[in-house]
Amino acid sequence: MSTLQNTSSSSIIFLLTGVPGLEAYHTWISIPFCLLYTTALSGNSLILFAIITQPSLHEPMYYFLSMLSTADLGLSISTLATMLGIFWFNAREISFNACLSQMFFIQLFTVMESSVLLAMAFDRYVAISNPLRYATVLTDLKVVAIGAAMVARGTLIQTPLAVLLKRLSFCSSHVLRHSYCFHPDVMKLSCTDTRVNSALGLTALISTAGVDSVFILLSYVLIIRTVISIASPEERKKAFSTCISHIGAVAVFYIPLLSLSFVHRFVKRAPPYVHTLVANAYLLTPPVLNPIIYSVKTKQIRKAVLKVLRSSMAKS
Repeated sequence: MSTLQNTSSSSIIFLLTGVPGLEAYHTWISIPFCLLYTTALSGNSLILFAIITQPSLHEPMYYFLSMLSTADLGLSISTLATMLGIFWFNAREISFNACLSQMFFIQLFTVMESSVLLAMAFDRYVAISNPLRYATVLTDLKVVAIGAAMVARGTLIQTPLAVLLKRLSFCSSHVLRHSYCFHPDVMKLSCTDTRVNSALGLTALISTAGVDSVFILLSYVLIIRTVISIASPEERKKAFSTCISHIGAVAVFYIPLLSLSFVHRFVKRAPPYVHTLVANAYLLTPPVLNPIIYSVKTKQIRKAVLKVLRSSMAKS
């Protein structure tokens, strides 16, 4: 009978899950995850350092890129300890408050990333449609205000979700299905009514990634219309080439997000490790690929990163 008794949230200890069915191979599985985390942390730190230290990159486009790298770093750090702790030490236990904190920061940085991608789409639209007014439309002060608005937006949206989770009680099972705390995962373990939590979670998703994706699409419709109106084919190619990196960043953010939603809703009979690997890919793909995309596709970033690397090698 005691196992069925409701438990208050403050005394809960959850058990995180590594890769179900492959527990014997966790040490080997940790190797690619270590490489991914190393790539994400070093790549985003390098881009952030290059933007801060290189005066040639002190422009709105690169300020927004630094915000994207900050969000990616936050997303990586938020899951690093629990994920590698499971693979290396089988450290599965996490208190409710620690779980709540991790979940808050994962969702906060996810909202920030979505917001940055929207701001970058607006930046590209202004740069292509009205290049002469670009510097007056996106001043340093406005960029700072946009950055502050992103943080405030994420905090205001995620705080009610965290507060509502605190009121829940939990029954017999405290085993989570992922190697980090995932909002729908935690709600499923509650033995109290979670309809308000579910509705608020869906509202938060629609009002962030949903709304942002619509405005990003609208921005590109306007960008394409502007590019088509340019007379010179060479100028059209040059104008659109400035958007390639951003399109790649949008793809690596939204494709894993849609894949995770699809797997959770429609692929019920897939092996448990499929859900886990897709969930991990959802969080690791953008931080790993964004620095690579911008370093390869953006000449100024590539030159700045190489300059920083050469300078550090010369000092050593």
